[in-house]
Amino acid sequence: MNIAALPFAALDPATAYAVWRLRQEVFVVEQECPYPDLDGRDLEPGTRHVLLRDGSGHDGDDGALLGYARVLDDATAWRIGRVVLASAARGRGLAAALMETALSICPDRAVVLDAQSPLHDFYAGFGFVVDGEEFLEDGIAHLPMRRPHHA
Repeated sequence: MNIAALPFAALDPATAYAVWRLRQEVFVVEQECPYPDLDGRDLEPGTRHVLLRDGSGHDGDDGALLGYARVLDDATAWRIGRVVLASAARGRGLAAALMETALSICPDRAVVLDAQSPLHDFYAGFGFVVDGEEFLEDGIAHLPMRRPHHA
């Protein structure tokens, strides 16, 4: 496995395509939530794309994309979203490595996210606490969560 956090400008076209395809496969098709995934925030200069690859690529590539998370700079807090694993990568503890990497690039402010409600305990394990009322997004229950900045 290898993992990296990159700005959009560092993503080659094949990697960008793999990211968008994975997000579409899981969020739009598997979870049956048609929504505008390409919201313009991928391109923002402060955005980082956390890529988890299998590391078994040939000829110098990094292998298949197994997981992804997006870290946004919201000025007063970092926002983690689009956390996703390919179906073949689930149940192997890889989501924790993805989150650890995402959090490692959020050193100087609080971090917020909107967790699908059944994943509340997973995010609580990283220091996130519920920070508001449950809400529906695309028909799926979510909880706003916040991880305070630790100076």
